[in-house]
Amino acid sequence: MMEQKENRMIYLDNAATTLRKPEAVARAVTEALCSMGNAGRGGHEATLGASRVIFDTRQKLAKLFHGESPKQIVFTANSTESLNMAVKGILSPGDHVITTQLEHNSVLRPLYEMEKQGVELTILPANREGCLRMEDFGQAVRANTKAVFCTHGSNVTGNLVDIHGVGETARRHGILFCVDASQTAGVFPIDVQEMKIDILCFTGHKGLLGPQGTGGMYVGKGVTVRPLKTGGSGVLTYEREHPSQMPAALEAGTLNGHGLAGLNGALDYIKETGIHRIREKELDLMWQFYEGVRQIPGVKIYGDFRRRQRCPVVSLNIRDYDSSVVSDELFVTYGIATRSGAHCAPLMHQALGTVAQGAVRFSFSHYNTEEEVDMAVGAVKEIARG
Repeated sequence: MMEQKENRMIYLDNAATTLRKPEAVARAVTEALCSMGNAGRGGHEATLGASRVIFDTRQKLAKLFHGESPKQIVFTANSTESLNMAVKGILSPGDHVITTQLEHNSVLRPLYEMEKQGVELTILPANREGCLRMEDFGQAVRANTKAVFCTHGSNVTGNLVDIHGVGETARRHGILFCVDASQTAGVFPIDVQEMKIDILCFTGHKGLLGPQGTGGMYVGKGVTVRPLKTGGSGVLTYEREHPSQMPAALEAGTLNGHGLAGLNGALDYIKETGIHRIREKELDLMWQFYEGVRQIPGVKIYGDFRRRQRCPVVSLNIRDYDSSVVSDELFVTYGIATRSGAHCAPLMHQALGTVAQGAVRFSFSHYNTEEEVDMAVGAVKEIARG
């Protein structure tokens, strides 16, 4: 049996949240905790300093995603809140919406809620590799179709979706295109204008390397989203209605300024390091793992591995072992942290045929090492032999 090196955890659950953050993130959060006031709620230095940090973070995200203006960046707690805001803020009874089997419950559950209220829902199927047919998007459009909701990258298989192609189809039919970039923001280049994205939802705690409790959405100019929450905004206090100008229109209450300061530091790190370098390191590690496990007897891998460019994720099962049992064994015996079960993506598991067994997901960060990958491969081999 392999020995854990100095009982150090090998963290391969980065698709859930990146555990290791840049040092700049911790520094920025600590400084904010000691100095930050409430942005937009006063004229003294503590609140002005908070406003500057938050606006600077908007600017960096707008530049990262090629948005028209920092005003089009709205801050939320995570992708789930962003996606709920998008689904419930643009759809109305009688509208038709298109989505896919690849989606996370953060998309599916709000859509099911809206379906009960009279929204018509079409879910496009995926094949046994978790791939979509691009022609299905255009064929699903109806006269009352309002929007397409689609993930950029599957959190189960790692397959990327041709977002540019879907965006072209949506724009050609005059419908809104809403993208869940939870698994790709900060790792893959995203140009909302070139890709014809009307709403981009993202979280701060994964590829963007920021703190948990941070996230947001890009809302294109001319796109109207009804607010999910209303309340204090720091402006137009005597009006009975919440402000309509962006980004205040979709931000009610005190923002997570301390977390956004950390996200600001993470964005600086990503810019200095380079998205390309981060992505290629993660892909190198993922492919090293994939090549190490793909021919092990009893191991079944899910997803399309015909192209190098994909999310740095490998989901697999070993024989008929329950995925949670395998994941527990990996952690207890080998100190390797993975994710088992359904990964909040039930329809993806239906497409893959893994509803009962789930899958063990290995997801990589550029902070991981080749040695850690070798140890993970060795652990899979030992469990498969057992």
